[in-house]
Amino acid sequence: MTMAGFSKEIEALLKPKKEPALVTVPEMSYMMVDGKGDPNTAAEYAQAIEALYGLAYTMKFAIKKSRGEEFKVGPLEGLWWAEDMENFAAGRKDEWLWTAMIMLPDLVTRADFDSAASELKRKKDPPALSNVRLERWEEGLSAQLPYVGPYKDEGPAIARLHRFIGEQGCRLRGKHHEIYMGDPRRAAPEKLKTIIRQPVEKA
Repeated sequence: MTMAGFSKEIEALLKPKKEPALVTVPEMSYMMVDGKGDPNTAAEYAQAIEALYGLAYTMKFAIKKSRGEEFKVGPLEGLWWAEDMENFAAGRKDEWLWTAMIMLPDLVTRADFDSAASELKRKKDPPALSNVRLERWEEGLSAQLPYVGPYKDEGPAIARLHRFIGEQGCRLRGKHHEIYMGDPRRAAPEKLKTIIRQPVEKA
């Protein structure tokens, strides 16, 4: 996957080795939408994704037309947690909190974002458009590993990553992070590719 418009450092983070690894994730720009509920059934989650992709492609085409610069729309990403983390661990998805997001290259400006939002509102006005924000966000020291398979079967891979974190003398911090390199609308569940990432700190 060549991420036109993104640095080699960012590209490398999206091509992880097969084994768990510690990485340092730099500050980047993201479009973000917060919500709550089961991503498989909540209309709020589907609307968030619709707005994120609508904005991303509106910006992509506008920037190419106005400045001749091109970038590849980044993969959908998600931060996941719950007010009661026991509910999260138990898979009570209706209690899950999430931030759906898409990374943007540095060539995208606040003016580009605002212009795209106005254009998308004029053309389609998706329900979650007003909830999308542009934010700089830095994850810092993190552990990650690639996972291939259905989202519902990620448990062992997450447990493996958490064991690795402990073995490195680190502990978990922040929110569980997933980067969806595959499209569930086009790929069979057993072939879906996900990067599982967890911010950490030295214990």
